[in-house]
Amino acid sequence: MEKNTVAGEMKTLSSCLNRLVSDGYTENFKVTEKGLLSIEKEKYYKPENVHIVNFFRFEGASDPADSSILYVIELDDKTKGTLSDAYGSYSDPLIEKFVRQVEDISKKAAAKN
Repeated sequence: MEKNTVAGEMKTLSSCLNRLVSDGYTENFKVTEKGLLSIEKEKYYKPENVHIVNFFRFEGASDPADSSILYVIELDDKTKGTLSDAYGSYSDPLIEKFVRQVEDISKKAAAKN
């Protein structure tokens, strides 16, 4: 697959999630007071076990204030999945606090031809 095709496929939250699931990021995560919860495994992780390998921001089609962010996560035990949140004034303070505690955060550059 060409690099610019991959970048073009990642323009919406749903297309991005579909691509990530096909790449093995199948776990769904939720942040709680206990830490990052893998919903499928029913297991909690601390910030030091979390690696945010990429993240994507999306704006709503009809309202730019309707924004979201998708975190692509790999854990020390090789579990891979995603965590989503609103972006801006509607973001979840618990997720923001947890993400600030994660020390390993990367943003991969978009592929260009």
